[in-house]
Order: sequence, then C-alpha cells, then structure tokens
Amino acid sequence: MLYPLTFTPALRDYIWGGRNLETLYGRQLPPGPIAESWEISGHPNAATLVDAGPLSGHSLPDVLTALGTDLVGSRAGWALERGKFPLLVKLLDAEKRLSVQVHPPDDYALVHADGELGKTEMWYILHARPGAQLIFGLRPGVTPELFRQAIAEETLETCLHYLPVEAGQAVFLPTGTVHAMMEGIVAAEVQQNSDTTYRVYDWGRLGADGRPRPLHVDRALEVINFQQVEPGAYQPRWIATQHGVARYEISRSDYFVVEKVSMSPGAVYTGRTDGQTLEIWGTVQGKAELAWAGEPVTLASIRFCLVPAGLGDFEVRALGPATMLRVYLP
Repeated sequence: MLYPLTFTPALRDYIWGGRNLETLYGRQLPPGPIAESWEISGHPNAATLVDAGPLSGHSLPDVLTALGTDLVGSRAGWALERGKFPLLVKLLDAEKRLSVQVHPPDDYALVHADGELGKTEMWYILHARPGAQLIFGLRPGVTPELFRQAIAEETLETCLHYLPVEAGQAVFLPTGTVHAMMEGIVAAEVQQNSDTTYRVYDWGRLGADGRPRPLHVDRALEVINFQQVEPGAYQPRWIATQHGVARYEISRSDYFVVEKVSMSPGAVYTGRTDGQTLEIWGTVQGKAELAWAGEPVTLASIRFCLVPAGLGDFEVRALGPATMLRVYLP
C-alpha cells in the first residue's frame, strides 16, 4: 500500500478568485471564479482523494488512518496524536485582493478555534503581474490602539506594509503576521493543516450572499505580532549543487521545511524516505518524473506528489529544465 500518492484537487470558489489556473496551467475548471485548489489536504473542509493506484478514491484522512506512521513519519507524532495529517498544500489564484487577515498560533487556536491548530504558512510566487505586491506586516509605530482605530475609520491601509513580489520568490508567514495577497498573483502555499483565519479588513466589499463578510477584529488583535515591522521575502539559503541539481532552502519552521530544487535537463535527484518524514514534491516549472520501484509518476506543472515516509528509495528526474518544491517535516 506504500507508493507515491497523487490526488484530485479540491476547489474553493471564494469571491477573490479567477481563472488563471486554467489559462496559465491548463487546469480543467468548473464555471466561475476559482480561488484555491487544495492539492494535498487532510482537512475536513476539503479533503483530497487519491487519484491512482490501490488507494484510488480514498480520502487522505482515511489513508492516514490506514497507514499512520508509514505515511507521515516518526517526526509527525504530534499530528498523529490528534489524528491529523500535518500539512496542507494549496494553489491560490488572487485575481482580486484577499482580505487583510491574521492566523493564530497553536495555543490560541486550540482554545478558541474548536481544537484546530494554528496556521503557519509560506507562499511561493508562481506568477505575478507587473507591480504585484503583498500586504506583509506593519509599518513602524503601529500599536494595537492605532490599528483598531484605523479599522473603525476605514484607513487601515496607512498601517500596512506593502511588499512588491515577482515569480520565483518565497514569503514565510509565521502566525501573528498581518497579511493579504493583492490582485494579480498566483502562488503555491504550504501550511499547517488548519483553516483558521481572522479577517480584519475586507475593502468594503460584499460576499456572494450580498452581505459584508464577517470580521474578527477582537480575536485578531489578541494574536497579531505588532513587532513584525516591514519584513521582506525569505532569502534563499543555498544547500548544495551537484550533477545539475541545485537546492535552496526557501522556508523553515517548526512545522515544515521547503526547498526550491532547480534541475538541468536530464538531472536526477536521488532520495530516500527512511521512516522519519514524508516528502512532498511539486513541479512548479517544467516537467519531471518521480521514479521508484513501481510505475513512475509524471509531474507536469503544477502537480504535487506525496512520498510516504516508509517508501524507501526514489528518484526525481527532470524531463527538460525543471523547478521543484520539496517539502518535509523538520
């Protein structure tokens, strides 16, 4: 039952979404705006189903129940105790700007969010229109009192730090970070398996039901990190370059490590999962193949594959120039 797992994405049609997953990456989408594609998800709000092999049609939570440590690894003991898959991988299409929001840390979420964990996350920018930017942290001198007043007066923009971004950059978003993805950006997101968001500002717009979407100002003010002033994008840390494979760390937290792996045509990365941690590999540019003892898995842009912690030896082969994301538990 251990083999590289791919999934049917679960689509979310929030009001800020668009059609870029179709126009840029050839995804087949239902009518209407698609904001998020949950690529690998064990969250009950949108669990993904295995799309090939003996486990085809089974949800990721069911696979976790069946395989346990063989799926996620010994480093995920804290997640297994809660019966949860540790990570969630998404694609985001911000045709319109997202709300200004913040995510809580674990201790706060466990008390106030029905036992959910916090939501540390990272964004890898896949596509950005000229001039695209994020809201990321605060300007100097912003206090909780000033922040609350600015919300009431609808002048919150004066408190927010704007970060220009372009394709290929990574942004690490620890809990407590005030943030929003502005229009014109498509990104891959790696995060804790949580769906807890506190919205503080929604640009005066209405939801699909014609009413303003709920705000969570009081909860947000209890978890915002007001010391996070004008942060920047994550500075890639070179790991190694060998035989046409260049690896860079582009996010690190207590919950996940994300590497960017640039591969020359025909280059091969040799890997092994030895029971400690799962690995998730995703092609964000080009095309690759994940080979193991069974049938190889083809990964064209943008496609993710879960390598179980107990699988053993595998290889990632570049079918032409390719850029990959590699995710594992620290």
